[in-house]
Amino acid sequence: MIRLDNIKIYQDLDGGEVIRRALRKARIRPKDVTAARIVKKSIDARDKGDVHYVYALDVAVADEAKYPKLKRVAVREAERFDCRRAKDAPPVVIVGAGPAGLFCALTLAEYGYRPVLIEQGARVEERQSIVDEYRTRAKINTRCNVQFGEGGAGTFSDGKLTTGIKSPYIKGVLEAFCRFGAPEEITYLAHPHIGTDNLVTILKNMRAHIESLGGRYFFDTKFVGFEETGDAAAPIRVRCEGKDGEGLCFDTDAVVLAIGHSARDTFGMLLEKGAAMRRKSFSVGVRMEHLQRTIDEAQYGTETTLRLPPAEYKLVYHGKERSCYSFCMCPGGEVIASASEPGRIVTNGMSRFARDGENANAALLVNVNSEDFPGAPEEDPLAGMRFQDDLEQAAFRLGGGNGFAPVQRSEDFLAGRPSERIGRVKPTYLPGYTLTDLGGILPGFVAETLREAIPYFDRKIKGYGDPDAILTGVETRSSSPVTILRGEDLMSSIPGLYPCGEGPGYAGGITSAAVDGIKVARQIIETEKGDQR
Repeated sequence: MIRLDNIKIYQDLDGGEVIRRALRKARIRPKDVTAARIVKKSIDARDKGDVHYVYALDVAVADEAKYPKLKRVAVREAERFDCRRAKDAPPVVIVGAGPAGLFCALTLAEYGYRPVLIEQGARVEERQSIVDEYRTRAKINTRCNVQFGEGGAGTFSDGKLTTGIKSPYIKGVLEAFCRFGAPEEITYLAHPHIGTDNLVTILKNMRAHIESLGGRYFFDTKFVGFEETGDAAAPIRVRCEGKDGEGLCFDTDAVVLAIGHSARDTFGMLLEKGAAMRRKSFSVGVRMEHLQRTIDEAQYGTETTLRLPPAEYKLVYHGKERSCYSFCMCPGGEVIASASEPGRIVTNGMSRFARDGENANAALLVNVNSEDFPGAPEEDPLAGMRFQDDLEQAAFRLGGGNGFAPVQRSEDFLAGRPSERIGRVKPTYLPGYTLTDLGGILPGFVAETLREAIPYFDRKIKGYGDPDAILTGVETRSSSPVTILRGEDLMSSIPGLYPCGEGPGYAGGITSAAVDGIKVARQIIETEKGDQR
């Protein structure tokens, strides 16, 4: 392919016109072109007087020798296996229907395996009403909530697909989302997102496809344990509990643990069973809300006539002792209640595809290390999990013990005083909020680092330090507090168990979790191929 880079466009154009202009600029004759596609679209707003789009395209021509001076790129495709699962083989059992579990199941199903997906939460179309009930009435369902259910925690965020990893599987992940209903633009936008509203349809379509290939879903079904069977063909018996307490078992030779970062009881059970684990660094902090127009003006200026999307930001501050960074920025979004147990307050951010809400929000997080917990790391691998839980319970009490979140104006937080009023920025958290002093519950090193970071970020983005900006506590589940160790064969210390995705510590977002699901699926296939030789 010929790569056309740095195509500057100063108008809002459709893809076809962008391609035509790029070909003219590169002096490629349209009749020579056999294929052309946009591979990247970004916004260059470094100079507020010269805001424009920047595109990159891949173009195939019938005779590349005609264009010797143009840049060539090799198009990497994921390797295709030549393997089919025996019809009488036991099913692979996948615990968790988040992106890691779903893409593991999709990969296995398309190779002739008939995976069984165990998900303690509900189908995505039922899950929405359960989440809404929690957000409006503070009535939590411990099995189905923002953390648990079809699609995983990312379903009720923004559907962000940005990732820092490098993998040949990323392209396949984005194309699969498109195949099941996502807009094509996610394959080339610099910061792609699907939106919570689109994910519902995409997940239903993915489920229908997996089921058409012989896969089976078991919703409202909780993974509670496993044991050895003594059967060489299916040595593991997976024990589950249905919605009404009924028992259900599956015999298998492979269990994929795509359990998510909030599966606290499962972490405990696996530790008791002897799975090797260790503490993992993570981050905690708050959600910070600004008016979206404040962020737009800071990022784009006020002169452009382009129809630009709501502006985003990504910020990092390296402090005296800790670092602080923005995470999961949701333009035009809202802060949502995300606890998975009663008596806790957990925040997250959400945007719909249009990102047309009045506020922008992002997590503002400070790193937490394993040394911050009592005891030696090898003595208590779950100490970080308890650290998170203690902070969430403190936030619940500070909010009034009724499901309301504790909030504070930025000016008051920096001054170390409780807030007594709301200004221009209105909190979006439901079911409600309580004005208070977040410094009363945040660990000292977290509060101190946040107070250093906010003025620093204001120098990077004008208006970030708006006195009326809102801090909502607490954000604790940006990543897993543990790593379930696995070897080069991607298996845990317990044979046949494959830790997978964000919960066991091998991913950090939708795309990287999906990629890890594919990696684990392919490893299971490779292992079977080796056993058959």
